[in-house]
Amino acid sequence: MTELPDWARRLDLSPHPEGGWYRETWRSDLTVPQSALPPDYTGPRSAGTAILFLLMPGQQSAWHTVRSAELWLHHSGSPLVLEVGAEQDGATEHLLGTDILDGQQPQFVVPPGHWQRARPRDDAPTLVSCVVVPGFDFADFALAAPTD
Repeated sequence: MTELPDWARRLDLSPHPEGGWYRETWRSDLTVPQSALPPDYTGPRSAGTAILFLLMPGQQSAWHTVRSAELWLHHSGSPLVLEVGAEQDGATEHLLGTDILDGQQPQFVVPPGHWQRARPRDDAPTLVSCVVVPGFDFADFALAAPTD
């Protein structure tokens, strides 16, 4: 396991199933009934959720999908390489970070149901937030099958 720096330990993060570290920071009190959601949702959802998400140097999140739209916001550290596509093959890379003049974006929206994975570009931790609308539920999360 990668040793977290002191500032990251202060965030009280836990290992995420896709890789990296996370903590849910917000879950809307407003609930969207299943009848108001697209038919592929299996029940009501919070209107929105947010997490802090940390990847250490050399870590990469696994390919995964989320049924809802997901807004990524870069906070600090290494720029984040975010690969996104309707399929894993042919995914496009997006660079999240604070250096806008260098082509980095401070935020990016992953469309609902798109495949995604992320990794730090440089040799430093990357801290981002992910906001999911309608709110995240593990029933709406799928990891890609491991490849040999």
